[in-house]
Amino acid sequence: MYREEKPRNRRPIKIGTIVVYFILIFWAITTIFPFIWVLLNSVKPSAEVLNSSFALPKEFTWGNYENAFSQLNVLNAYKHSLLISCSVTIGVMILSAFLSFAISRYDFKGKKILNSLLVASLMFPVFSTIIPVFRMMVSWKLLNTNFAVILPQIAGNLSFATIVMIGFMNSIPIEMEEAAYMEGANVFQVFFRIIVPLCKPSLSTVAIFSFLWSYNDLFVQKIMIDDPKRFPISTLLERISSQYGTDFGLMAASVALIIVPVLIVYCFLQKNIIKGLTAGAVKG
Repeated sequence: MYREEKPRNRRPIKIGTIVVYFILIFWAITTIFPFIWVLLNSVKPSAEVLNSSFALPKEFTWGNYENAFSQLNVLNAYKHSLLISCSVTIGVMILSAFLSFAISRYDFKGKKILNSLLVASLMFPVFSTIIPVFRMMVSWKLLNTNFAVILPQIAGNLSFATIVMIGFMNSIPIEMEEAAYMEGANVFQVFFRIIVPLCKPSLSTVAIFSFLWSYNDLFVQKIMIDDPKRFPISTLLERISSQYGTDFGLMAASVALIIVPVLIVYCFLQKNIIKGLTAGAVKG
């Protein structure tokens, strides 16, 4: 015989929950709409973009993308952007891992001052230091090279990355390292075989934010590089808006080429961002 299942009591939906979901849906629409608008206008002729930019394309064309690759040498800009961003990401990951390990595991003179300087450095915008940094690059003869962008960006991202890594490393039980030392492991073995594998979520967060910040940074790139053959993608977009301001289709296609890789990276790695930022929240 079958027992009759009693209907489950469903909790009534509260008005506050409805309001929260409404706000989140509205926020999502206002965030997603600009990307959809850019993609739709990138496949329209420029005249149609000017007359009906908010309508669906009447005439579908890939000519804007063809012009972006033929006239603007987008592939070369991508090469420089990826070279700069990947170098910055690797440099920040390595330096922040070593620095956070030293701060979180060792006591030394000036440790509190160093912690204070790391936090204080987040309050200084890049605009306030660009003149001495520019003079430094001139004295080192690095202007119009990728190193003139890579070095300042590593320095600019290092404080944030180190603070994130310190918060995560403080949550790792120190007993694991003590057991490794008891077995005869040295500092480097403990760091590379225990600390680094456990810090993968935090390192992923540092890598993602460093890459995106470097990729989207226009200010440092524009100051340090004025050779069109070495323009990264963000600087190239700024040049398009000034030289091809009336060709709205070409501008939309160029923006789409720039933002699509960033969206792909974020969609695939968004879970790592959340894990890395919240992993050290309890004991950080």
